[in-house]
Amino acid sequence: MAISLTPPTETPPAEGCISEAHVERADGGIWEHPVFWAAVVLLGSVVVAGYFIARIFGFT
Repeated sequence: MAISLTPPTETPPAEGCISEAHVERADGGIWEHPVFWAAVVLLGSVVVAGYFIARIFGFT
């Protein structure tokens, strides 16, 4: 077994590390925000529910 030159409590030096920090992509705007999509779904469900409530009370 090889003798380790690094004490057990220390991190050994990196060997052959070629990684780089990733480039952060631009913000996708409103299309990536879940609040926007939740509002669209909620608005759609309110419209559909309103239609059925109007049918029950004879407005359509």
